[in-house]
Amino acid sequence: MKRHRDREIAVSTLYSLDFNGNLSSDAEFDPYQGMNEEEVSSLGEDDKVFIRFLVYGTLENLEAIDALISKYSLNRPIEKIDLVDRNILRVAFYQLAFSRDVHPAIVIDEAVKLSQELSNDVSFRFINGILDTYRKDCLNEKESDR
Repeated sequence: MKRHRDREIAVSTLYSLDFNGNLSSDAEFDPYQGMNEEEVSSLGEDDKVFIRFLVYGTLENLEAIDALISKYSLNRPIEKIDLVDRNILRVAFYQLAFSRDVHPAIVIDEAVKLSQELSNDVSFRFINGILDTYRKDCLNEKESDR
């Protein structure tokens, strides 16, 4: 449950940066945007580390992540994807393609839950479809390498 909240905070921060046109790992920003001091101080140190890991890791790999989103979003260009959905996808692709510290099924499930909570009623299907197709392609690549 704590990791879910941490992912939600990371998505919110990326959403805010995206909305303001400030998606750069070089820019100075608060990784806990939208939270007051009391809320930030209530986070455990491991939560703060995980949130920063997701936010900064996503920003550092943003070009490659956006390329993956574009590759798997066949009918919707990345700039036409809703801001919330786009940043949910970014965090999920960061974990799937660059972090790999969490099982893909958990990453996809978390992205779908975030979409159900933060976005419109049908976005979770779009997000699930893109991430699941990527996961299947990765499995097929592993099998063909054998």
